[in-house]
Parts: sequence; structure tokens; C-alpha cells
Amino acid sequence: MSLSSRSAVAIHALTMLARWGDRSLTSAEVADSLSSNPVLVRRILGNLRDAGLVWSAEGRNGGWSLARAPREITLHDAFAAVEAGPILSRHAHPASDACEVGRHMQGLLETEFQEAERAMEERLGRTTIAHLLQQVLDREREVASRM
Repeated sequence: MSLSSRSAVAIHALTMLARWGDRSLTSAEVADSLSSNPVLVRRILGNLRDAGLVWSAEGRNGGWSLARAPREITLHDAFAAVEAGPILSRHAHPASDACEVGRHMQGLLETEFQEAERAMEERLGRTTIAHLLQQVLDREREVASRM
């Protein structure tokens, strides 16, 4: 399986929950920010809950909240909670052993792809939701100062 938009949705949702950390948000509120469907958002929030990144409460004042401080949640945490399998797609079936390229390509690509995936995981692990939230707030101040 290759990278999907689930990671971007999860990171957006986590950043939004961090922004309004003093209150729970409904999946509809998060979906509005994403211009997305609340059912899709609930599924992704469910994955984040299963990973211990968010929690939910039902009822009149219910909704979703962060289960950890924003500085303790990395982009890699979000990615790992919603994506399954390797990031880069592999051959769907074994290549031909009769071909000099075919008999070696799968092993060569596996090494390259694993190194690329480790680099991405390491990079995503350096950025926290708190860092993204600060960038959002900084950009919002820039927009406000131009008005």
C-alpha cells in the first residue's frame, strides 16, 4: 500500500484539536475545516484514538480531544496511526528470473525503498503537532497584519 491522504487528514485533525485544546471538537467541526465528510474524519479519529493520540467523549458536551500534549505527538505518530504497510509500493508479483534486470531489481529496490522510508520516518519524527500549530498561528498573524 502506498501513502494516502489519511496522514494529511490525521495531522490536520490533530493540529486543529491542539488549536482548540481547551474544548472538545466534534467530527463535524473537524470535517468542516477539512471540507470533508464527517464519516471519513470519524474513521481517522478512531485510528488516532486506537493509537492513544486522541480520546472521545459522547453526549451533549462530547467530542474529540488530544490524549497527549501537542509537543508529545509527532507527525510520524499520526502517520503510523493511519497508514498500513510500506510507504513505497513494491512489485505486485516476483519479476522474471530469466531476465538479468528482473532477477536483481526487487532486492535492489527493497534496499533503496527501505532507506527512503527510514529517512521519511526520521523526518516526520522531528516535527510535532505543537510545531505545526505554532506555524499556523504565525501565518495567521501575518495574514491579520496585512488587513
